[in-house]
Amino acid sequence: MIIITGGAGFIGSNLVAALSDRRAGDLIVCDRLGGDDKWRNLAKHDIAGTITPEALPGFLDGRGSAVEAIFHMGAISSTTETNATLIKAENFDTSLNLWRWCAAHDCRFIYASSAATYGDGALGFDDDGAPEALARLRPLNLYGRSKHLFDRRVARLVADGARRPRQWAGLKFFNVYGPNEYHKDAMRSIVAKNHAKAARGEAVTLFKSHHPDYADGGQLRDFISVADCVAVMLWLYDNPEVDGLFNLGTGKARSFADLIAALFAALGRDPVIDYVDTPLEIRDNYQYFTQANMGRLHAAGYHASFLSLEDGVADYVKNYLDKDDPYR
Repeated sequence: MIIITGGAGFIGSNLVAALSDRRAGDLIVCDRLGGDDKWRNLAKHDIAGTITPEALPGFLDGRGSAVEAIFHMGAISSTTETNATLIKAENFDTSLNLWRWCAAHDCRFIYASSAATYGDGALGFDDDGAPEALARLRPLNLYGRSKHLFDRRVARLVADGARRPRQWAGLKFFNVYGPNEYHKDAMRSIVAKNHAKAARGEAVTLFKSHHPDYADGGQLRDFISVADCVAVMLWLYDNPEVDGLFNLGTGKARSFADLIAALFAALGRDPVIDYVDTPLEIRDNYQYFTQANMGRLHAAGYHASFLSLEDGVADYVKNYLDKDDPYR
């Protein structure tokens, strides 16, 4: 049995799809399904059951020998959430309880961290999991701080020789795009937000640069297809001897203008972009550059290539966003 928390969400449902295609075993999705969009994320896949996060502790009771792995993708992922009590409970306490359960029952544990833990990027994007290295990072928002808090707790437990899961891996996801993100509203990728507008040939809006080193639209991010994220998670599942905290990006930063150009190109159109001022409330903390250092994952043995921005966006547009049924 494999449990996927957040399994009806964006990254989680793509992982469920891949595990279902593999017939990897009984798949249990732990999530709050809410409206129809999340149901549709699961509709095509062979799952053994669904449970709510509140029911998970009771479900795990007495099932220690039956659960091979927990992929913990569930979290409050909004970077604008301000309820610290809620986000700590969801993103830290739940994660720590699952870590302890997996450690006690010799279960494998692969969890979602985030590139938001790096803050403004002034210290770089090196996924050094040592307690001393993590202590230097300063996330900018509550979401990033909650993920960072758990990364640091894991690092301390490992450094102190505490009991740990049979396999453990944390993944610092960078800017992920791809199918099944449609329920995320404002948190959807720019590709998903602007596909319909670009398909009509209308201008897409991007923020102007307020930094002398970057042109308008030249702000850089490490954009990664969810297909590559799933490929890495499956590789970890296939290599249970690999432990650690790893970045998950492509290792190559691209501009927002490049991303929109790839969207228009996938639609057979020339890009049309309007630039507007970055809102004052986010301007001071706006990131102009993120790029994952992928050396640790490669050193651990992962050598598959990542999709280029152009190929990843083209796949997303042609095989999902342009279809009547865009779900994976």
